[in-house]
Amino acid sequence: MKTLVGFVSAAALASMLAAPLALAANTKADAFIQKAIEGNLAEIKVGQLAQQKGASEGVRHFGTVLEQDHSTANQQAMTAASSMGVTPPSEPSAKEQATYQHLASLSGKEFDKAFVKAEVKDHKKDIAEYKKEAKSSNSPAANYAQQILPDLHKHLQLAESLERHPSG
Repeated sequence: MKTLVGFVSAAALASMLAAPLALAANTKADAFIQKAIEGNLAEIKVGQLAQQKGASEGVRHFGTVLEQDHSTANQQAMTAASSMGVTPPSEPSAKEQATYQHLASLSGKEFDKAFVKAEVKDHKKDIAEYKKEAKSSNSPAANYAQQILPDLHKHLQLAESLERHPSG
């Protein structure tokens, strides 16, 4: 009898310990998809801003690419969020809104330089996060990350090209 109680207790303990792990994995995917939606919303707004304020044709074109690609990406992220039961955010994060406000206060070549620098930094960070999520599981969030990575690489290449050739 003692062994049975010990076995049942061990099984109960194991299942209690496993539950937070499953919950944590789910929470990470949930957090990723929410952050991805915030990022997409921010990129759409910043892309629109670049189209309005960009001094160079290259920056204005990049703004159009960002707006279009991140609008499409956001539709995919919203679908993933819905299938995961995650309530999507309706606006960019406070940090992203602050970046937008800073860029909105600039004009001309000063805007172009700050915009391109911010996009290089942001896309490097995003690529790392999306790669990590894409490898993490077979969840809707991971599938979304895999689908979007090629666009993020394209955006980074465009931003780095504009950084090297500012008048482009």
